[in-house]
Amino acid sequence: MRPVFLAIALAVASALVPQAASAEVVARISKSGQTMDVYVHGTHYYSWPVSTGRGRYATPSGSFRPKRLERRWYSTKYNYAPMHYAVFYSGGYAIHATSEVDRLGRPASHGCVRLAPSHAATFYSLVRSHGAQRTRITITH
Repeated sequence: MRPVFLAIALAVASALVPQAASAEVVARISKSGQTMDVYVHGTHYYSWPVSTGRGRYATPSGSFRPKRLERRWYSTKYNYAPMHYAVFYSGGYAIHATSEVDRLGRPASHGCVRLAPSHAATFYSLVRSHGAQRTRITITH
């Protein structure tokens, strides 16, 4: 009888202990659809066109957490191209603003995920306010 009581007590106690926080901000990027959907606390808030990597500059697929944020950044690899509102998630790869908004909706970058400047600013602010550890970036083919 005691082992059953102990099992019940442990089950109740574990239900009362907060579970590890899941991502509050989720960005789902579809390379085939060239879109980015943003969820906050599980609710869909935004769907934006993006440009991902073209040709040999493919954007890596996977699940990532932001590594760092840069309000104003210039690429040291590609002729100091502006990468404002950059959310870096893997090495030099980032989600960032582009001035080439006419190219959104199709692959056009050197591997980064490009957004319209206002959308990049919104995403940057969400990540900054909720925190990198509560943000998940998922990139699928």
